[in-house]
Amino acid sequence: MNDLSTVKPLYPGAFPQTDTDDSDAPYPKAPLNLTLGFDLETFQIPLEELMPSKKVPDGVMTTRKFKQIVSSIREIGLIEPLSVIKPDPDAAGFLLLDGNLRVLALKELGQDTAPCLIAKDFETYTYNHRINRLSTVQEHYMLRRAIDKGVSKERLARAFNVNLSTINSRINLLHGICPKAVELLQDHQFTPDVTRHLRKMKATRQVEAVELMIAANTITAAHADALLKATPPEQRTDYKPPLPEQPKGDPLEQIVKLEREMSQVQEKYKHAEENYGSELLNLVVAKGYLKKLMENEAVRSYVARHASEILEQFDLVLNTVSMEEAVERAEREEGPGGNESAAQASPTQDGDDAVSAPGMDGQLE
Repeated sequence: MNDLSTVKPLYPGAFPQTDTDDSDAPYPKAPLNLTLGFDLETFQIPLEELMPSKKVPDGVMTTRKFKQIVSSIREIGLIEPLSVIKPDPDAAGFLLLDGNLRVLALKELGQDTAPCLIAKDFETYTYNHRINRLSTVQEHYMLRRAIDKGVSKERLARAFNVNLSTINSRINLLHGICPKAVELLQDHQFTPDVTRHLRKMKATRQVEAVELMIAANTITAAHADALLKATPPEQRTDYKPPLPEQPKGDPLEQIVKLEREMSQVQEKYKHAEENYGSELLNLVVAKGYLKKLMENEAVRSYVARHASEILEQFDLVLNTVSMEEAVERAEREEGPGGNESAAQASPTQDGDDAVSAPGMDGQLE
């Protein structure tokens, strides 16, 4: 590689410098039986000397992925160096093999240089296709380890450009999930909503649900929700058997209230028992007097003409044998046909007693 004034080694690199002699150097001296893909050192290269290897799509700087890259670099710095190659040893500048978005993020953050690994082969397939993605469970363990080492949740949220609730859901991802189900989900990608539905199942049902989702290759929240709805109630953790009906309120207060009502009923019964004889006698005397009065045709005709409603009540009293019969008759008369029959009976009585009406008026005057 040509020595350029703008390219500076960055230590510690893969093999940092040492003060010892060559015999104690930490890197091998003999030729290796393999071909290195990069130089062993990391170099700081100005961003203006890095040329993109492909055209960046329009609008990429407004995407969520780009914003996460910017937040991560701003919070903890650049983790993975850029991969570059010098296509022409005699020409200035380097060609980017991997890291086009990171270069844009560094420029947006106002950086002038970037750590780079200088590749020996001009190929970009490995960087973009041969990627080992981090599984959801491994991401959960990574976040838990960071929290255990003292990293705050707020800093993690800023580094990933997400809100605090997302970090909390990732940290509590496996809470309530049995170890067998966690083992089955170890190498798969899924959202926290999947475990939210699994958490409502018992351990055996969790394992069954995970096996069904893996067999169908659809580890999604919708699939987990469908399996939850198909789960029998006895295999769900959120199922509560119906409790027997309990009396509302305090039982002691109900007993006191019942005793108070019983005492009131007893007082009313005692009062009715004391006055029953005298009231019954008065009622019998009044009924006899009323019967004798209604047998007078003049009185009956006068009452029929001037107070037909009172005459109906007098007839009801005279024809009543018991109190129960009076109540039943009153209920029948309140029906739709009761008023019509009473209205038809009044003219007939007025017509029959029309002859004796003048004499009755003279007597009452």
